[in-house]
Parts: sequence; C-alpha cells; structure tokens
Amino acid sequence: MLLDDVKNRIRRLNYSMRTETAYLYWIKRFILFHDKTHPSLMCNTHVEKFLTDLAISHNVAASTQNQALSAILFLYNEVLKLELDWVKGVKRAKKPTKLPVVFSVNEIKSIFCQLKGDNQLAAELLYGSGLRLMECLRLRVGDIDFEYKRVCVRQGKGAKDRYTILPNSIIPTLQKHISHVEQLHKQDLADGYGEVYLPVALDKKYRSANTELTWQYVFPSRKLSFDKRSEKTRRHHISEKGLQRAVKRAIDLAKIHKHGSCHTFRHSFATHLLQSGADIRTVQDLLGHKDVRTTMIYTHVLEMGFGGVTSPVDLL
Repeated sequence: MLLDDVKNRIRRLNYSMRTETAYLYWIKRFILFHDKTHPSLMCNTHVEKFLTDLAISHNVAASTQNQALSAILFLYNEVLKLELDWVKGVKRAKKPTKLPVVFSVNEIKSIFCQLKGDNQLAAELLYGSGLRLMECLRLRVGDIDFEYKRVCVRQGKGAKDRYTILPNSIIPTLQKHISHVEQLHKQDLADGYGEVYLPVALDKKYRSANTELTWQYVFPSRKLSFDKRSEKTRRHHISEKGLQRAVKRAIDLAKIHKHGSCHTFRHSFATHLLQSGADIRTVQDLLGHKDVRTTMIYTHVLEMGFGGVTSPVDLL
C-alpha cells in the first residue's frame, strides 16, 4: 500500500512523528482529491489544482499550502523515486511579511501573575531563554546546565543544536521542579516503567540511557502513554495545547488586548535584549537564526528603528 511505503520511508529517514502525521494526511488528501488516481499518473497540473483548491476553497495559509506541497514532493522524490522535471517547477506559496507581536515588560509580569505551576515555569523559560514552544517542552533534564547557567537546545529548527541563557531568577524554582521530576521517575522505575523516547536511535547505542534521569523530560506528562512506533508505554512531555490554552487564558485575564501566544514570549525576549543594548549577532545566536536578517525584524519596536521621529500630533 502506498501510504505504508510513505510511512516506512519517513521512519527510515528518522523524521519526527509530527512530520509523519502531517505528510500522511496531505498525501492521502491529495490522492482523494483526484479520485484516488495513482500519483505516478499525475503531473504538475494535478498538484497546482490541489494547491489552488486549498487556497481558494479552504482559504488556508501560505504555510499550510507549503506543508502540503512538501508532503507531495516527498512522495515523488523519496517514495516513488520519480525524477520528474515538472516537480522542480512547482512554486511555493509566498508567505506574507508580518511584524511580530511583542509584550512589554509590564505586560509579561501581568501574564506571569495569572499563571502557576508548570505553566508559569514553562512560560518563564520561553521568555527568559527565547525558546520556541516545542524546544521548551522537549527539554531534557541533562539540557539544563546550572553551573554555566545555560540551556542546550537540541535538534531545534533546521535540526541545529545551540546554547541559550538560563535566567538566574528561575534557577531555584527549576531545581525544585527537577527534584519532583526525579521522584516521579523513581516511582515509574519502581512500577516497571521509566523509559523515555530517545532521538536518532540512541537507545540502541546506549542501552540504559532511556531510563536515566538525564534523558527524562523537564516537563513530563502526568500520564503514561503508548508509543505507536516502539509499541512501548512511556512518559512523554506535556501537551503543547495545554500550555497554549493556559497562556491564552492568562493573556485574557491580564486584560492585554494583543494577539499574543506562547511564541510572543520569544519575540519579546529578542526585542528586550536589543533594547537593553545586546549585540544583534549575540541575539541571533541565542535565537538560533541562520541569517541575521531574520533577527533584524525585532528592531521595529526600538526607538532607533524610527530614527527618534516624533509624531506631528505630539507637537500640537
């Protein structure tokens, strides 16, 4: 079956479970859109019709169109192994340039006051270390370096590792939190569990690593879950949806009328560092941006970004 071949190829290339789910969804939808015609019998016209229907009939964002296209290209290049000239000519949707939403320092304090427990600690890491949502939730105990006051982000966007800062103010809370994680892990081991997912088949290279505290998630889920790939019962990290809902609720309770989210903390981290005089190259490294031009967008809120211009209404 074609979808089974897609799944096997994705796992062979060690893609994430989220990518597997997304690619299978879009490939299935692409085939059904064309009345179950086999992809080997299609051409660029079929792809364009499918993407156009997504944009016009379903009004999906450019990023969603591009994800669907990536899934289709994966099907042709990696599964069907068809070197078709028209595949190279399919154009991706152009993403609109948007300015990031940024919280002020006082707004962030107000939001933190509305959060508690793990959600507050995670939000403080998102802002204090400039982490993306999933980078935060995928942190392992061994990624926190209290001695050097830094956080190691492994396999971030673009499959790159990087270091970022660990805020002094949250170290006591984080140390206490990790002590609770350790107690939970010991209980899991006593109950016959205690394994955790390891990336890139490290569990085969280091046989006992998946039961070590170092590899346990900093934010473990309250419940054990069944891993479809390994067919083992493990403790995964908390759901991103729970944290997203908590942050959204905190923004509403703080009466902040901005279209903010968990990612807004990362935008605020970069902007506030630049405001405090940090070098833009340093901020680029902390964020893990490949190109400094991506980091430059955060200068939009700085006074120097407007050349110190005063609005004419203020001169009246």
